[in-house]
Amino acid sequence: MPAQAGADPAPAAGASHRWRVLAAGFAANAAFSAAISGVPAAAVLLREAYALSTSGLGIAVAAVGLGIALSELPWGMLADRLGDRRVLLWGLGLTAAVLAWLALFVSPQEGHRPALAWLATGMALIGLAGGSVNGASGRAVMTWFTDGERGLAMSIRQTALPAGGALGALVVPAVAAQAGFRAAYAVLAAACLVAAAACWRWLRVPAEPPVAVVRPAAGASPLARWPIWRLVLAIGALCVAQIAVLSFLAVFLHDVAGFGMAWTSAAMVAYQVGAGALRVGSGAWTDRHGNRPAFLQRSCLAVAVLFGLLAVLSAWAPHGDAAARWALLGTIVLGGIVASGWHGVAFTELAVRAGLQHVGTALGLGNTFAFSAYFLTPLFTPVAIALGGWPAAWALVAAFALLARPLFGRPPPARPVPRGPGG
Repeated sequence: MPAQAGADPAPAAGASHRWRVLAAGFAANAAFSAAISGVPAAAVLLREAYALSTSGLGIAVAAVGLGIALSELPWGMLADRLGDRRVLLWGLGLTAAVLAWLALFVSPQEGHRPALAWLATGMALIGLAGGSVNGASGRAVMTWFTDGERGLAMSIRQTALPAGGALGALVVPAVAAQAGFRAAYAVLAAACLVAAAACWRWLRVPAEPPVAVVRPAAGASPLARWPIWRLVLAIGALCVAQIAVLSFLAVFLHDVAGFGMAWTSAAMVAYQVGAGALRVGSGAWTDRHGNRPAFLQRSCLAVAVLFGLLAVLSAWAPHGDAAARWALLGTIVLGGIVASGWHGVAFTELAVRAGLQHVGTALGLGNTFAFSAYFLTPLFTPVAIALGGWPAAWALVAAFALLARPLFGRPPPARPVPRGPGG
């Protein structure tokens, strides 16, 4: 029997399978995140191997964000039309192919140093192919979970990004240092193929998908609704802090605080692991209290305070002082954790407001703005550093967080939401 309008049942058949669907989506996001986070984690090695300036490094990192920003919405619309499984298989396969091309033809070897243009092209192609992962996997999770579980489920899925990033931060610099970037790209390509196998095995359509709690008017595309646009603008603005840490944490700790590769890699891992834990906790907490908008506004304030503090420490901490070095490390790691802990909540709110039939499109639009920040942040951060040093860069990051707060809008009254079976 079809689901009743306004109800929010779990899938009638194979409800336990939803956790395998979530695992497949987690694997897809983790593999892609290992690629886009692991390479910046090896920024010092990348800068040396390709003979890049700081601006050149920013261009290479930003190219990934440009590719994702350009492809997210088309991939999301395609997922709504063709289904999650097909889009994820194509996207992960293409990402693995691009990484294999980088390994074979765009890796520094003795007597051969590829030009920045080739590296940036490869990074952009990774983004174009991997832009499929976010919207399609999010659509699969929204299809299988009820609203009382979606915040937790989407946050677990989003946790794949810092988890994959932490794995990439451990593996890519180590492999690149020992065996070169050819081996590092090959390892990342293999990870994408393993994730594609998990999606091929577990992703399917439920017999009776849950109905979204919030139903838009029939035919109302997310692209035609201002509240959706305001929410994705807020997501993009609040992403600036996360991308600044992801792109420049290693360089900042190396150049300003004087830490070596081991400590910078450890800081990146601590940041990613902490971000993952906060994402899961925030998803479960907002499911229980029904207060996603309020949580997002508080996240904006917390990010602004922490990066304002980082700006002050960067300006006034005595150079070479041991306590100052550890204060810089602790503050940037904590700031990165808080700046990355709200994603699952925000994308759950976006998907629920859009309605189940428009989830792929809405998540694609949200990720377009998120990865537009991924593209722009590594470009304007070196400019801010050139004009006012690291204090100016971190102050600008704090300003973007303050800008995001009113865009999230006035939170509605907290509402209790039903839990799904087994939840």
